[in-house]
Amino acid sequence: MRPDIKRLPVFGLGCVAGAAALARLHDYLLAWPGHTAALVSVEVCSLCWPRTEITTGDLVVSGLFGDGSAAVVARGGQAAREPDQSSRPGGTTGATGGPRIIATHGEVCPDSNDALGWRLGSEGFRIVLTTDLSDVIERELAAVVTSFLARQGLTVDDIGIWMGHPGGPKVIDAVQHSLKLPDSAVAVSRRSLAEVGNLSSASVLHVMEMTQAQGPHPAGSYGMMIGLGPGVSVELILLQW
Repeated sequence: MRPDIKRLPVFGLGCVAGAAALARLHDYLLAWPGHTAALVSVEVCSLCWPRTEITTGDLVVSGLFGDGSAAVVARGGQAAREPDQSSRPGGTTGATGGPRIIATHGEVCPDSNDALGWRLGSEGFRIVLTTDLSDVIERELAAVVTSFLARQGLTVDDIGIWMGHPGGPKVIDAVQHSLKLPDSAVAVSRRSLAEVGNLSSASVLHVMEMTQAQGPHPAGSYGMMIGLGPGVSVELILLQW
């Protein structure tokens, strides 16, 4: 790569980092619309294996998480090759004509810091994962999503493409129940989880890749990426094809 590339390491956001980093990439390209930016996610979850006092939660996590990486290249509005994209300043589009990012939003659910996270100790990382996670998501997600969409003049019914973090079967269920989505809306997330497991921050990018492969999507259709991670934190990205 060029020696003058601007690097921005992102660490500690866990599973939500893929969506959060894409949102920060969008922020950068809003400031520098003539630039091209790349998001690279690398996860080696298998390194987080406890050697002592192994709990049921540790076994669940080890069976659920996988190792993987993903990357996204995006261009600012002025750099986009497509004439219709370059004529709309402020947008961020995939470098190969993918969806355009319209808006982003991040939020931390109240009183949820004990549901999911990491504990650092002499043996390294150890995940904190409780059964409260799915309850928090099912209880809080709908309000976060609907208020974000309302600020864009949209509702849940306007979103035709959903790219939710495949955190686990219960997490996907919680997203579906909270937003009252049909099975088809979470089918790609379930398939990603079945094929490669939870890749932490790379998962939503894998879901995005699989969604793109199902195209072409109708011009003007809206999509929503939902990242979920420690906090419990929610990161939303509104896209349009």
